[in-house]
Amino acid sequence: METIKIGIVGLGTVGTGVVKMLQAHQEKISEITGRKLELACVVVHNLKKHDQVDLGDVQLTDQIETLIDDPSIQIMVEVMGSIHPAKEYITRALQAGKHVVTANKDLIAQYGRELVQIARENHRDLFYEASVAGGIPILRTIDNSFAADKIQRVMGIVNGTTNYIMTQMLTKKWSYEQALSSAQDLGFAESDPTNDVEGLDAAYKMIILTQFAFGMSLSMDHVQVQGITNISPEDISEANQLGYTIKLLGIAEEVDDRIAVSVGPVLVSDQHPLATVQNENNAVMVTGTAVGDTMFYGPGAGELPTANSVLSDITTVAKNIALNTTGNTFNSYRQETVLAAPEDVVYPHFIALKMRDVPGMMMKLTAIMTKAEVSFSRIIQNQLSDGNARVVIITHAMNDQQLAEITAAIGEQDNMRLLASYKVLKNA
Repeated sequence: METIKIGIVGLGTVGTGVVKMLQAHQEKISEITGRKLELACVVVHNLKKHDQVDLGDVQLTDQIETLIDDPSIQIMVEVMGSIHPAKEYITRALQAGKHVVTANKDLIAQYGRELVQIARENHRDLFYEASVAGGIPILRTIDNSFAADKIQRVMGIVNGTTNYIMTQMLTKKWSYEQALSSAQDLGFAESDPTNDVEGLDAAYKMIILTQFAFGMSLSMDHVQVQGITNISPEDISEANQLGYTIKLLGIAEEVDDRIAVSVGPVLVSDQHPLATVQNENNAVMVTGTAVGDTMFYGPGAGELPTANSVLSDITTVAKNIALNTTGNTFNSYRQETVLAAPEDVVYPHFIALKMRDVPGMMMKLTAIMTKAEVSFSRIIQNQLSDGNARVVIITHAMNDQQLAEITAAIGEQDNMRLLASYKVLKNA
């Protein structure tokens, strides 16, 4: 049996998982691919940090040239993270005639189109299933299983850190700070959690999902992003009273052949499947014209779940090598990128305000809503101890332009302050 040699860049959580799975599942992979996979070397930034790792006969090095300059290594697996120098390493590997598998969502979201072109020019494979939703094989599913269907919407919980935080705030009545601290203690959140809690990680993933589902290439400027740092226990509690759970959702949807992509807190009906997704788990819902709603659920991160997606890509590349069919783009669906206008994106909204508890304030709020041509669906009011009231509204469907008008008008009032505004999931 012919041997395919592999080099790995990075030996963190995912890299360690890939090594373990390569070693443990060697026989099954060989049966599927018709090739023996052999780990030739592992490249790390700091050798001292990994000097206790037992890799057997596998070479551990801090020199990327050891991998790139070795013509016998056919596949490079990049699991080091960050954009630089990962982008440069992948570029050099592709130009050196190596196939590449990566789990780097930040890199693919920002430079995927450029790297795909380099791979195509060099007739090499570039796969990145593990860049979205960890162990859930969502990219390959969209590319293969929905190839003949017209996708209308892709949405879901694509960041495990924020979902864990939101779960604790709901079930344990914790503050955001308490839930974040727990997430950090358990290793679900970094010491600097900005990318997760501000929605950036989810936005990168939605950019990749949008390309697969709609064939449109976006930048971060095209994604409306709101994080979870300002969500209060009161928001969680009141949403729960109204029959909703707040989740950080990524949503990419088609509106009259235009695309709208957002990441932010969204009220989801307690009866909706996404409301049941707890802790660090992820779930992605794909809505197609033919198939309707489908949901893919599983661990969104972790050593072995993510490594499993990486191994899936490695196996695909190995089969392509065996069949001499390498050089095909992971996803070849391309359409002109056309963005929906703010007035086209329509959702009900949850709006929380702090208002002076005096006669006439509700009339002022009603006047603001009436001017924006927005009506109430539900409203609750709770008295505060400082002479103010907390008022929570669920509106009927309105667009982003109307929301901006209402927000601006509330900001001009002396005795009224906007505390929170979140979308409410339609058809929930």
